[in-house]
Amino acid sequence: MKIRDWDYNLKIRLFGEALMNITFWMFFPFLTIYFADVFGKGKAGLFLIISQVFSVLANLMGGYFADRFGRKTMMVVGSFGQGLSFLVFALSNSPWFQLPVLSFICFAFAGVFGSFYWPASQAMVADVVDEKDRSSVFAVFYTSINIAVVIGPILGAIFYVRYPFEVLVVAGIICMFLSLLLAKQTRETAPTYKVENELATMKWYHPIIKQVKDYQVIFKDATFLLYIVAGILVAMTFMQLDMIIPVYITDMIQQQELLRIGDWSLTVNGEQAFGMILSENGLLVALFTIVVTKWMATFYERNVFMISSLIYSVAIITFGLSNSLWIYILAMGLFTFAELMTAGIQQTFVSKLAPEHMRGQYFAAASLKYTIGRTIAPIAIPMSLWFGYTTTFIIIGGLAMFSAFLYYLMFQKAEQQAVKQVNVR
Repeated sequence: MKIRDWDYNLKIRLFGEALMNITFWMFFPFLTIYFADVFGKGKAGLFLIISQVFSVLANLMGGYFADRFGRKTMMVVGSFGQGLSFLVFALSNSPWFQLPVLSFICFAFAGVFGSFYWPASQAMVADVVDEKDRSSVFAVFYTSINIAVVIGPILGAIFYVRYPFEVLVVAGIICMFLSLLLAKQTRETAPTYKVENELATMKWYHPIIKQVKDYQVIFKDATFLLYIVAGILVAMTFMQLDMIIPVYITDMIQQQELLRIGDWSLTVNGEQAFGMILSENGLLVALFTIVVTKWMATFYERNVFMISSLIYSVAIITFGLSNSLWIYILAMGLFTFAELMTAGIQQTFVSKLAPEHMRGQYFAAASLKYTIGRTIAPIAIPMSLWFGYTTTFIIIGGLAMFSAFLYYLMFQKAEQQAVKQVNVR
């Protein structure tokens, strides 16, 4: 489906969200560094865990709110709330005020409003796009985000490092501009009957209770439970890209010469080096997702999952054993390859594992690995204070390696269940 054939709502969103994502990625990767500096690594890790818990709860309610109050309404509220959060964040880090606690509160609120925005945005695509074309539309938005991940950190390394107040103000203004654009130029797409009848009597906390009940399915399926636990360990490793890795690179690299040609040399500091590393990840994802996904489809799924975990382990340990930017670039290449190996097969695996009448529950429960992984990942920051960077990276690498063993057990269990089902028939 070509972009010119898209619903007008989606065209507006693609333009507005592209601007928002680029400005967001100009400063978001550097916030962990900021919180570690102002609060210390121990408190920063705890605060980040708390903020993720709020975002997780908001995400559970986001889908309900999108059905109850409408897609457009929640997207307008979400983008406006993010914009307001960024503006207050800017004031708390302005030339006139330095209020780190208020900065953290704004960061947490921005995460909550973002969790309100995205479920509504995904539902809007399903509302206006035929099922056969949805994957291509989602792919365009996914590519747009990864382009922002490439451009944003580079711009952030140039501008946010020097002008954090101005960048946050621009981010807030762009989010509010998106809110105004959505309010004036888009229409509501939520089915009326859902808003008026089906969910009218539900309380705000009902979606959370329902999600918890749905997740009980993992305790009834040993194979799926192993998939979730292994996925949490992998997610905890992957999430370090936004947690300990920026703090680590900033500490390890003060000023380092990256390239020299004659009398000219390119020298970067730690924040600029991390911006380059993060942009490398986004660029590789944008360029090679389809190629690697097709390649991995030719291998046995068990081997793909296991080798991906092992490569994650090697990559994260490599980070912890060096202070060379070129080694970090190599490690990020491995890290990204591990990410892409399973990017295309995870949903397919879940769909094969789930009984047909329970697929919705299985897919809902499968998101637990990201939810829990994202929530506990910040613990790595205070761990670096307790054990040192090298030991912390080795521990995280060991967890990723252990996930490979869990994947092996998972496929062994799945094969045993398949044999039992055949014998029953």
